[in-house]
Amino acid sequence: MKHIYSDILQFRGSHYDFGYWQGTELKNSWTVKNREKQWKTRKPRFTVEEQEVKDAITRFAPGVWDELIGLRDALEWPMERVMMEFGGYRIDYKKSGCSIMTGDGYLIRNYDYMPKTYEGRYSLYQPTDQGYAIIGPTQRITGRMDGMNEKGLVMGYNFMHRKRPGIGFICCMIGRLILESCANVDEAVDMLKEIPHRHSFSYTVFDSSNQTYVVEASPRGVEVRESDVCTNHFEILTKENRNHLVDSMRRMDAIQTNRHTIKTAEDAFRLMNDTEKGVFSKLYSNWAGTIHTSGYLPYQKKAWFTLGGDQDPVEFDFSKWLEGEEVTDEKIYGKVDTELPFAHMEDGAYWTGKK
Repeated sequence: MKHIYSDILQFRGSHYDFGYWQGTELKNSWTVKNREKQWKTRKPRFTVEEQEVKDAITRFAPGVWDELIGLRDALEWPMERVMMEFGGYRIDYKKSGCSIMTGDGYLIRNYDYMPKTYEGRYSLYQPTDQGYAIIGPTQRITGRMDGMNEKGLVMGYNFMHRKRPGIGFICCMIGRLILESCANVDEAVDMLKEIPHRHSFSYTVFDSSNQTYVVEASPRGVEVRESDVCTNHFEILTKENRNHLVDSMRRMDAIQTNRHTIKTAEDAFRLMNDTEKGVFSKLYSNWAGTIHTSGYLPYQKKAWFTLGGDQDPVEFDFSKWLEGEEVTDEKIYGKVDTELPFAHMEDGAYWTGKK
């Protein structure tokens, strides 16, 4: 077992100031050092013009571009590197797993991925210039792999495939743009239909109305369905599915089979987080091990979070935080059944083109 942590980041202010503050925190961090070593083993391919990235981002969430400028100024990097690392547009993304279920007043999500990519940052950000406040873990610093905003909109995504990528945003930046700009599931669905998609993912959106939509999105099309569970296969865009869906089907069946036993959000969290119930994954070396389990209760504006399996979640009262009450803890602790290094904690959290 490896003992790990996520830093709790709290910030209120403009997007530029948020970016600058994050940049100062990232300087000389293991996250940056490991990324630098990553690019020494895999030559970066990024030739997108700054104006193209700026136009793409500001169309949906202008504040996020200001955040990138703040990161640039604090890190003293060329803008090309900032866009390549944090811009989330026309860059590549590795495969991953993930399972999501919703029910009466809750969305619970297992984030299944590779420890070498994990940043260990849990963010609470309240902008003073534009956009909605967001709580949730970050991916590629500016992105969100799941989260909830001040309006009670919740989002999580599930990987499908990386075949035939398009000109568009990767999943974690799409997650951020949704939470930054959309007040409810209907607005989120509309944005997901409009936004350009780099890869193929399903996005589950949920809000205090108890309405859940799963948006199946690829560079070639977008379809919307109502469902209370999502793993790693499309149900409408089936021609986009990978050939090997056994694990995705297994996790979906585990959720559906146990649905009748779920009476509360706590029950749902245990189904997802307990390692012996069939949904939690230990496939860390295959880019599909459960690193964290998130829970969101939009009507109550509360968020749950834990690292690793068989853990009791840390609870955040987002409504109180929005009113000015700071979270007193600085870190969230957990343990994961792997010896692989984590990007924010130690050396060696990078991979070659062959791994």
